[in-house]
Amino acid sequence: MIEQLTGFPHNVVAIACGGQVTKADYDSVVVPAVQVALRTHDKVRLYYETDPDFAGLDAGAMWEDFKVGMEYLTRWERVAVVTDVAWIKHTVKFFSFLMPATIRIFSRAEATQAREWIASP
Repeated sequence: MIEQLTGFPHNVVAIACGGQVTKADYDSVVVPAVQVALRTHDKVRLYYETDPDFAGLDAGAMWEDFKVGMEYLTRWERVAVVTDVAWIKHTVKFFSFLMPATIRIFSRAEATQAREWIASP
């Protein structure tokens, strides 16, 4: 499940993931949110948080995540990943060189700092 979070600037797509994330979650929440943000901003930011009950992404969700990231590759400005899931931290670190955006990883205990960073000028 993915839910869009509120209380962020309009150039920030903020989402929280919990349970098992599916392609349908990406199609119904992430893709539309990114498209709306890109209509009014040249560059957008992503705040991506995993809930404690996060169980993973199915193959379709992984593919959609990759497609969204690559399709708008030059339009990402900053990415904050908030997670305590080790494999996500390692994956983000491993692939971060592909993204021209500034990417930072935060623990769940650092979520407030992540929110401040993603919203800061």
